Amino acid sequence: MLVAAAVCPCPPLLVPAIATGAAPELDAARAACADAVGLLAAARPDRLYVIGPAPEGARGAHPAGAVGSFAGFGVDLSVRLGEGPAVDHDARPADADDERSLPTSLAVGAWLLGRAGWADAPIEGLGVDETATPDVCAGLGRELAASAERVALLVMGDGSACRTVKAPGYLDERAEGFDAAAARALGTADGAALLALDTELAYELKAAGRAPWQVLAGAADGAGLDGRLLFEDAPYGVGYFVAAWS
Repeated sequence: MLVAAAVCPCPPLLVPAIATGAAPELDAARAACADAVGLLAAARPDRLYVIGPAPEGARGAHPAGAVGSFAGFGVDLSVRLGEGPAVDHDARPADADDERSLPTSLAVGAWLLGRAGWADAPIEGLGVDETATPDVCAGLGRELAASAERVALLVMGDGSACRTVKAPGYLDERAEGFDAAAARALGTADGAALLALDTELAYELKAAGRAPWQVLAGAADGAGLDGRLLFEDAPYGVGYFVAAWS
């Protein structure tokens, strides 16, 4: 049964070593993510799943200990899913010889957990197909929720990438309304509203969080959780949300 969830954005720029001089611009987002992850620990889960969008080669399960690298972003840095608190995730060099690499979304999630010193429950990562239908996502979420007595989710994903002319997807006037609907649903733990997010529109707006959020909606079905929106902004023209469900 799902007992808690944290929703966080997954831009590599959350990692200060990647953001470098621009790092302070996302300090508020990092602080909100830390608060959300802390609430996961307070729920005392038996198992934690880290869920995020993934390209074709990185979809599916990633076991504890799987490695993700940020070398593609010009930083000699890697993270390990489920690693203990002694590792310095701001300074550790990448290791290209480890297991199948985590997708970027899960690597950012692993970085957040590493900074929090997560040691509260076993971890597994799950890379989700961004084109998966709402029914498929919800079914996957229900399976995760049924896998242990007390399940927690760390759900990684961004909103639209079309909020300004300088955004990765340029300006699309539909983006603001899409993000507003997503923020309301995430902030109120409204699974039905998350499942109602339009798959085609999300794809056109480059909203990579749509499928992971719908996995969350399926996992939360019948759990009676309340939601809180801890952060909402669109730096760089991309919608970023942090929410906590408990």
